[in-house]
Amino acid sequence: MRHEIIIAGFGGQGIMLMGQLLAYGAIFENHDVTFYPSYGPEMRGGTANCTVVISNERIGSPIRSSYSLLIAMNQASVERFESRIKPGGLAAYNSSLISQEPLRADIASLGIPANRIASAMGNAQAANMVALGSILPFTEGISIESLCEGLPHVLPEHRHFLIPDNRAALEGGLAYALEDRNRPLRQPAETPVDREIR
Repeated sequence: MRHEIIIAGFGGQGIMLMGQLLAYGAIFENHDVTFYPSYGPEMRGGTANCTVVISNERIGSPIRSSYSLLIAMNQASVERFESRIKPGGLAAYNSSLISQEPLRADIASLGIPANRIASAMGNAQAANMVALGSILPFTEGISIESLCEGLPHVLPEHRHFLIPDNRAALEGGLAYALEDRNRPLRQPAETPVDREIR
C-alpha cells in the first residue's frame, strides 16, 4: 500500500491542516508517513500545498515529482498539478470553487462541492474537512476514526471545542463521495494496452 498525495489551494483554506491530519491518521493506522509543506509568498491568499506520502514500507524521501492523488481546493491548483498525477490516479477537486474539472482521460476525477456542503452544515470554515473526508473511499488503510483521533493533535487546544464540527464535516464529505445519487466518479479511460491485457 502506497499513497502519494498532494493537497493544494490558497492560503487560508486550511491546506496544511488537511495534510497534517492525514499524516496523523496514517500514524494511528501504524503506517509510515511523511509530510512536506510548501508555501507561496503569502501565508494567507498566496498559494499553499503539501505532500503526504503514506506507505506500509519505509519511505525514502518526502519529495515527489508525481502523485497518485490530488486534492485541489481552487482552480489554480488543478491547472498546476493535474499534469503531475500518475496515470490511473485520482483528482479530487472542490467543485464549489473550480469551474473547469481536470481534463485528462487517463485519471479518475471526483468533484465535491466542499464549500456548499460545509455551509449547509453550518460550518463554512470546514470545507477542507469535507474535501478530506471525500477521499477516504480511495485511500486504503486510512479510516475516518483514525482521522478523528488526530483532530486533537492538529487543532490548538483553544479550538478543541470545534472537534465535533470537524468530525461532522469529515463524515459529510465521506457520505457525499459514497452516495450513488451524486455526481459519479469519472473513471480513467481504458488504454489500448489495458484492452490487450484483458
